[in-house]
Amino acid sequence: QVQLQESGPGLVKPSQTLSLTCAVSGDSITMNFYYYSWIRQPPGKGLEWLGAIAYSGATYYSPSVKSRTAISRDTSKNQFILQLSSVTPEDTAVYYCAREYLVEGYDYWGQGTQVTVST
Repeated sequence: QVQLQESGPGLVKPSQTLSLTCAVSGDSITMNFYYYSWIRQPPGKGLEWLGAIAYSGATYYSPSVKSRTAISRDTSKNQFILQLSSVTPEDTAVYYCAREYLVEGYDYWGQGTQVTVST
């Protein structure tokens, strides 16, 4: 059974960098051909894909956040990390991590973590 678990601060001040970690259990994040994504849902809005890191370590970003986003991984801990810089209140959302096999759709999701950007 694969499980994904997000962790990180629930409150971040404007202009700071948000850092979230997704710990993966039940499978290696280097397993061919899986992609691990960060997705968020602002209050009252739909899901927004932020970016992903592939089994190879390659990264992909949404143009809307590319200039502020970095996704990395720690294979020794089997986890991947989202860093979103220069946050504003518009970055307030529930943040999810999820796994996808090639482009066949997400098969596992984390439970989500609420992040609020506020002074």
